[in-house]
Amino acid sequence: MSTKKSVKKVKKPAAKTGAKKTLKNAPKKAVKKSVKKTGVAAAAKRAASKSAKAQPVASAADFMAHAYAMEAEAAERYAEFADSMEMHNNLEVAELFRKLSRIEQRHADQILEQMGWKQSPVSAANVRWEGMEGPETADPTELHYLMQPYHALQIALHNEKRARDFFAHLAKVTKDAGVRAGALEMEEDEAEHVHLIEEWLARTPKPDANWEADQDPPVLSD
Repeated sequence: MSTKKSVKKVKKPAAKTGAKKTLKNAPKKAVKKSVKKTGVAAAAKRAASKSAKAQPVASAADFMAHAYAMEAEAAERYAEFADSMEMHNNLEVAELFRKLSRIEQRHADQILEQMGWKQSPVSAANVRWEGMEGPETADPTELHYLMQPYHALQIALHNEKRARDFFAHLAKVTKDAGVRAGALEMEEDEAEHVHLIEEWLARTPKPDANWEADQDPPVLSD
């Protein structure tokens, strides 16, 4: 995952608009609690407890279809996060999620090119996760309308670690040599992504202790 450009200094979210006021039916209290606990140590703990395990993969082509699905799902979820942040007028974090979405989509496109596939090989029938979603798909409960770039990168770090662990597990349990080789290569790639996100985080200002205090709290619209 390319993360060469550092995140600019965190700015306060732009003034709240009427659009933000119409979106307050989300479970904000639950989301606040989740994000407030977000940290490198907390993310690592969640990664250990929620790491996805691979369902049986029959062939190298089947494995690559799973790898494509992981990247495509991750890209779609980050794009959804970006849309949500834009609606809350948190434009800095929205742009960061857009960048993460583009990076994941680029990974998916690279798999298509590598395999010579003209379109997505994925369907609900041929891609199986043990959980509801892929290992690299961000958890919606992590989202907070006042979150800052540091929080967004912690979400990305958690996802990259889960993806790394997914491929490591698959490499151990598969009996197919082609799948094992592909899983080990992907594990190495995801480990590099983890390292890059960690470097990116180190360059990103940490939020103040009262980052989630809102002087203009959202209300339910009529």
